[in-house]
Amino acid sequence: MNWTLLVLGSVCLLVLGQDAFAHGKRNARTVTFSRAARGHGHSRHRRDTWTGPARFTACKSPLSPRDQALLLSHTHETVFQGDEGSSFTLTWVGDGTGVILVLSTLSAPSDSFYEGGSSRLYRSEDYGKSFHDVSNAIKNTFIKKDFGISAGPGNSQQVILTANLPFTETPGGVIFTSMDAGVTFRSVHLPFHPAQAIQFHYQEPKYLVAISNDDGLWLSEDFGNSWSKVHEGVHTFTWGSGITLFFSSSPKGTVEAARRGKLILRRTQDFGKTFTTIAKNIFSFRYIGGFLFTSVMEKLASPRVIYVSSDQGDRFQKAQLPSATTEQFYSILDGDEDMIFMHVDNPGEDTHFGTIYTSDDRGILYSKSLERHLFSSEGKSDFTNVTSLRGVYFTNRLEEDGRIRSVISFDRGRRWSFLKKPENVNCPDSSKKCNLHIHGEHSHFIEITPMLPLSEPTAIGLVIAHGSVGDSISAVRPDVYVSGDGGYTWWGTLRGPHHYTILDSGGLIVAVEAHRDRQISSIKFSTDEGQCWKIFNFTSHPIFLAGLASEPGTKSMNISIFGYRPDDDDQPMWVAVTIDFEHLLTRECDEQDYVQWLAHSDYDSDPETDGCLLGYKETFRRLKKLSACRNGRGYVVSRQQQTCPCTRNDYMCEYGFYLHENTSECLLQPDFLNRTQYISLNGELDDLQNTG
Repeated sequence: MNWTLLVLGSVCLLVLGQDAFAHGKRNARTVTFSRAARGHGHSRHRRDTWTGPARFTACKSPLSPRDQALLLSHTHETVFQGDEGSSFTLTWVGDGTGVILVLSTLSAPSDSFYEGGSSRLYRSEDYGKSFHDVSNAIKNTFIKKDFGISAGPGNSQQVILTANLPFTETPGGVIFTSMDAGVTFRSVHLPFHPAQAIQFHYQEPKYLVAISNDDGLWLSEDFGNSWSKVHEGVHTFTWGSGITLFFSSSPKGTVEAARRGKLILRRTQDFGKTFTTIAKNIFSFRYIGGFLFTSVMEKLASPRVIYVSSDQGDRFQKAQLPSATTEQFYSILDGDEDMIFMHVDNPGEDTHFGTIYTSDDRGILYSKSLERHLFSSEGKSDFTNVTSLRGVYFTNRLEEDGRIRSVISFDRGRRWSFLKKPENVNCPDSSKKCNLHIHGEHSHFIEITPMLPLSEPTAIGLVIAHGSVGDSISAVRPDVYVSGDGGYTWWGTLRGPHHYTILDSGGLIVAVEAHRDRQISSIKFSTDEGQCWKIFNFTSHPIFLAGLASEPGTKSMNISIFGYRPDDDDQPMWVAVTIDFEHLLTRECDEQDYVQWLAHSDYDSDPETDGCLLGYKETFRRLKKLSACRNGRGYVVSRQQQTCPCTRNDYMCEYGFYLHENTSECLLQPDFLNRTQYISLNGELDDLQNTG
């Protein structure tokens, strides 16, 4: 998740970027689908207008009658008869349990018969092959649409439903808690009304935290059975390491403290019994990768700066980054315990681009990584971490001529290059610089593409994304491209926009065509990393697609297709179709189906350094593309690591220097000429003006 500190005029906002999926927002366990409330639903969307010549031919092979019949016998359709919900929110409970809870919500005016809306709760315990209405378990209570359902971390069976009750008519809210993955629920009357989703602790599900609609901070140590109000005037909070809880609050009697940068950052490490003030006069804060960041205006009307702590707020150091004026913002794009990627907006109003900086392992010193990084006015960045291969990121740049071009880094931002053209794709005749360009979050936000780029840690090297080939990115017709080596090489795999997902740890990919104006009845699947596809007709009664859903973690062989079709009264009727591919790919993979693969190899360099990245090389045991077998739920990524001799490529430029694109030399940034840079680190003054 990326967070953005937006500074608009004199207003400073902290905006959290969300993973989107289908027509809603998603996290690792939850996805929301929406539909039109009346009619077939397609009249509310733009019609498909994709045009342009075909640049490649997608490989499709027919599905044999035997396999068609076999898959049909393991295809399960659920019709949610009479459900008028305008949105479906799916939540997976636990790991490998097969339990899905579906919350159907119909919003209505507050003076209507429903008094704000109605909802239904469904439960499946067979990966979506069947659903049962369990609304009686929560007394048919109307559950909040925006943050009504939450599942506990990891393999816990805990679930919380938050009721939607009028603030003015009841002294407190109501939640329903379950300890058995939604089989039974217990109602709990709260002494407050939640203003946002109740948050689980990231490891221990009995610890809960919430903010009330009157800005009170409430904690529970027994899974919501009892609550204690520990602080007032709270704006935001986040869990730190262990049971540490950080939160920002307004001083008593302060008006618009967040807007004016007058918030106090406090910490409790004993569930609110005691507090420590760790920073004052902040605009906002964020905890990521073990680093605690705050945005501060050091003097009245001065630019904002970033302070960072790596010891849970005991000590803060000023991050060595350009300051941000009232028209600029900072955005943490990604981060872990070793490095932070920070976007700093360019000076000027609505520039739509800035500079990416990468930090040292303390989060304090930053080196320039990429200039003219695109960041749209909607607060959307295309910065993407390829989770299937260490060190790989891609994003988009706004060139000086106004074109948008994609770039990729294979060494955690040290150097960037254009993406290679896929081997099977023809370049446009007018193209002078022919490369692959990837659609990211901005294209998804404006509905050019139905999905974001996809990669998974369990599917080594596999990346799926929408894109176009040419001089720059094009919205004319986004096609689907796939890479099996983490982005070094690409293949044109599907024509036109699709929904897609990864199953069986990368051994199976499924995709469905994304149409705004017509129904679908077939799904495509590939067992060779998208080189070729087979088409399965899963129904004789087409549906309007809402989206795909599969168990997080890619271990499953089941895919659920959610959508709707008109009923006898021409009203949209929710439908879920779940296909179990386990009965098609019945053979378990054996040793002959796997191959040893050296990541980041260019096959031409010195064997001692080939594949080396930031100190070591990794060899993976991965499935051969032509092996049509099943990895299985017990599959574990196998890797061997080997230490490498350090080379120049293992070093980043020092603070105040940047890597020249052509010479790979660390050059002094223009604004650092003729001055010596000192910085106070842990109370000692260090001279940072060295060789670069």
